[in-house]
Amino acid sequence: MADVTEFSDGIVRLERDDDGVATIRLNNPDKRNALSVAMTDGIEAALDDIEGGDTRCVVVEGAGPAFCAGGDISSMLERQDSDAPVDHAVRHVIQDIGRCVKRLYECEFPTVARVDGAAFGAGANLAIACDVTALHEDAQIGFGFREVGLAVDSGTSYLLPKLVGENVAKELVYTGELLSAERAEELGVVNHAVPDDQFDAKFSMLVDRIASGPTVALRTSKRLIRSEFATLGEAIEHEAGAQAAVLESEDHTEGVDAFTDKRQPEFEGR
Repeated sequence: MADVTEFSDGIVRLERDDDGVATIRLNNPDKRNALSVAMTDGIEAALDDIEGGDTRCVVVEGAGPAFCAGGDISSMLERQDSDAPVDHAVRHVIQDIGRCVKRLYECEFPTVARVDGAAFGAGANLAIACDVTALHEDAQIGFGFREVGLAVDSGTSYLLPKLVGENVAKELVYTGELLSAERAEELGVVNHAVPDDQFDAKFSMLVDRIASGPTVALRTSKRLIRSEFATLGEAIEHEAGAQAAVLESEDHTEGVDAFTDKRQPEFEGR
């Protein structure tokens, strides 16, 4: 049975199972899981909690018909009606939404986004900040900041070009195109576009495969892949230094033993 913890009065739920999978659920479907201050605070609190446990894989998902609709439009309307200073809104983007996306991107564990509803704007960034993104065939993802008269924010200018290249990223931003699952997979915005009748099973298989892996090695690989080395030689040197620690892990011993015995390894995440 999953262990459940709630944050921000329940609009973020953290579920942990016995296999080391920690699922962060955005749980405010009436607001399409928009990234209000309470939502971003809750996500960060869940990430804090995860760092202190025996986690092997982190899943991010949204309750209801949307994964995450991005910024909270109601707060934008309130700012206009109240003539609140622009710097208040900017601080929200940088200190709340941007920091939340950055925290997820920098999470030490493998992360997987389960997107079975709309992911727009900053919500799309939350999805692609994960290491692997699976998109339901009926879901859409887009970076349409232009639709509310805004430039990109919350990490779009860093995350999106890394996935699709600068030219494609600019086109997606300039046009505000909402990508179907098939198109998003074709461009490389997401890893998988999955048919409805296979979505739950394939997603579970993907998460199980990651969670059952050699966690120390996977965490180290993630850190190395995310590092921006200037040269191949620099990358090789850092890899060698990191590998020295992984060689001491119990999972490495199990992997070698399993290979020798011609059986499947049973990694324990240590």
